[in-house]
Amino acid sequence: MVAGEGRVTVLPLLHTWPDGYSVVAYTTTGHYGSTAVVGYVPVPGVPDLVLADVAARHGPTRLYGAADGSRFARACWLICVGWSGRSVPKPGSLELRCAAWSLEVDGSTELVRTMYGHDALYTGRFLLTAPDLMARARAVFPGATVG
Repeated sequence: MVAGEGRVTVLPLLHTWPDGYSVVAYTTTGHYGSTAVVGYVPVPGVPDLVLADVAARHGPTRLYGAADGSRFARACWLICVGWSGRSVPKPGSLELRCAAWSLEVDGSTELVRTMYGHDALYTGRFLLTAPDLMARARAVFPGATVG
């Protein structure tokens, strides 16, 4: 388990063509944000994700190479999803300036070189501490109704 408080970006992710959506969150932890945190936001009725498997299906070694087997490439692809989702927000994304969060870690990768300003990555199940913010994060799911 990893927890923190800070800026959180929540975005929809089309991970399996043509309609396999989920919601992911990106934040940072560590000294000056040296560690990226990319987690899936659990949405009722939507299967949980293993983000490393999602990354692997997108052939990240073509872009990032095969350093450290394919772990490095998968980690870079996931960090890029979060970093670019923050840099160029998609319609329907949610930007929280300061929110308490926790991550049930299912994977971690120490990068062989700094990428997108990060030296490591944690992945897993992402939860926002405040129930109202968690409801807003789940509402990012395409077609979700806010109630």
